[in-house]
Amino acid sequence: MSTATLINLVRNGGYQVRRRAVLTSRLLQDEKRPTAVCYSSTSERRASRFDADGSGRPTTWDTFGIWDNRIDEPILLPPSIKYGKPIPKVSLANVGCASHIGKRKENEDRFDYAQLTEDVLYFAVYDGHGGAAAADFCDKYMEKYIKEFLAEEENLENVLSKAFLEINKAYERHAHLSADATLMNSGTTATVALLRDGIELVVASVGDSRALLCRKGKAMKLTIDHTPERKEEKERIRKCGGFVAWNSLGQPNVNGRLAMTRSIGDLDLKNSGVIAQPETKRVQLHHADDSFLVLTTDGINFMVNSQEICDFINQCHDPAEAAHVVTEQAMQFGTEDNSTVVIVPFGAWGKYKNSEISFSFSRSFASSGRWA
Repeated sequence: MSTATLINLVRNGGYQVRRRAVLTSRLLQDEKRPTAVCYSSTSERRASRFDADGSGRPTTWDTFGIWDNRIDEPILLPPSIKYGKPIPKVSLANVGCASHIGKRKENEDRFDYAQLTEDVLYFAVYDGHGGAAAADFCDKYMEKYIKEFLAEEENLENVLSKAFLEINKAYERHAHLSADATLMNSGTTATVALLRDGIELVVASVGDSRALLCRKGKAMKLTIDHTPERKEEKERIRKCGGFVAWNSLGQPNVNGRLAMTRSIGDLDLKNSGVIAQPETKRVQLHHADDSFLVLTTDGINFMVNSQEICDFINQCHDPAEAAHVVTEQAMQFGTEDNSTVVIVPFGAWGKYKNSEISFSFSRSFASSGRWA
């Protein structure tokens, strides 16, 4: 698409799109809600930012034949010119999120999202264990370290890798200076996504919180769990002097204690090969095909598979409702752990709402706790 066409689209297209009320994300931190209901094609529909007249029909930019979604957002002109195709603005006002305590005494999950720079958005989930100290520390300071490295590094994968390692060092300093000895045993997963120019998506993770992209209605995994079951992870643990032991449920644990091989914190296990170096993945979004990004903690992952997560969300009206549905489904399937989800809608939101749902009848009812 030519630059002139893109500029004309921005100038003239906006007048043909309805203005809609801002969608406010509903946060469910430590709060139980009634089971949310997804609206099927035969259910009564509600008007929202994603469907102004309640018709259920995509309305944004369809007349231009560019993509098929229900989100009324302007396109970003400089990135659109750079990449030669229209790129919609991803608004934080549309992010859906929910966090449920489950049957635990404390919710050690944390989540966050923010605009770091004019062109970079940040999304994250942290699943703490051994107390919430490490998750709280990441929730408070991860943005700071990412911003620092963004100022000196163009490659987003390098930015996230450096930020993970630096925040782990900072937490170690914090723990050693604290009078609270429990900080040495606290740790957290970290799954962080950066979106630049509305099109460049980079994800970094340690632990077993996950990120997935819904592309053409199918789940595209962006992370791989760091567990002792992975051969290369197990070998590193053993080379560093650690060992892997299986509990009574047949779950492998580092030194018989920790169910993951990478994390922020867990300072007493760092000499046993538990590292803070993340694995990263870069993806270029295709807004005509990509519906949303999802970040989840293991209270959801261990009970609902990736495709089911996509299918549940695709049947829902908006990201806020979808976030409630995902956490409630995990509860109905028997999870006892904290459950947290962050949903970021993209250009094809609503396009694949009729994708077939396939339920898994085999659920793992083993505890998803981090410590044996």
